[in-house]
Amino acid sequence: MRDEILRKVDCLYKMWKKGELGGEVMPEDRNPGLDKSSLENYLYFTLPMALNYQRNSYTLWESANKTFLDEETKFVFFPKEVLKHSFLEVQNALVKYKVALQKNKQTEIWIALCQTFVDFFDGDIRKLFDRFDNDVNKIRNFIQKENKKKLPYLSGTKICNYWLYVIWQYTDREYQNIECLTVAPDTHVVQATYRLGLITEEELDRSDVQLIVIDRWNELLENTKYKPIDIHTPLWLWSRNGFIDIK
Repeated sequence: MRDEILRKVDCLYKMWKKGELGGEVMPEDRNPGLDKSSLENYLYFTLPMALNYQRNSYTLWESANKTFLDEETKFVFFPKEVLKHSFLEVQNALVKYKVALQKNKQTEIWIALCQTFVDFFDGDIRKLFDRFDNDVNKIRNFIQKENKKKLPYLSGTKICNYWLYVIWQYTDREYQNIECLTVAPDTHVVQATYRLGLITEEELDRSDVQLIVIDRWNELLENTKYKPIDIHTPLWLWSRNGFIDIK
């Protein structure tokens, strides 16, 4: 069974590389084209990520891009500026292009993250990676265990892993141990994992299914040519496009 799943994974990966799963344009490709090493680029790919749950990712990043390009709303991407504005001003800026869909809750999340970034890193999220030597495990430990409540939603099982992946893809950051970056178990990845037979129907309905999915992929890909994060995008696209036949 393991060999059969690995064969299908290999096929999916090759299909993705050939463009046969779609996804030539990924959600995060909708961005202002900032300097990869700049602070504003890191913040652009960080703050909206915390609101990326139970919604269309393409729409979210389109909204984020519009918000950044509008001089009246751009301030929300700079933590120190956010803290100078009233709750209502931040809320109006986030709602204008629908970055925030739940206007109270998601504005609170955004402001809380900005407060934490200012308190811990003087508003510069790049210092988080520097402080922990770009070590995926140390960074995750800081976010998901030591300061979980101070980093709402960004510390979640799915979002944290995917955020680290996006930072790796869209900034100049290089991790010490990229192999420790797991799949980001969102709905699409979970469904694709089930479709491949790596989890059971019973496990699919469990509350801890995200953790199960992470463990199964870590186990399956150990001592193979793939790192878990390598197969995140093929799985995501395969599910999003209706599980087209694996060639």
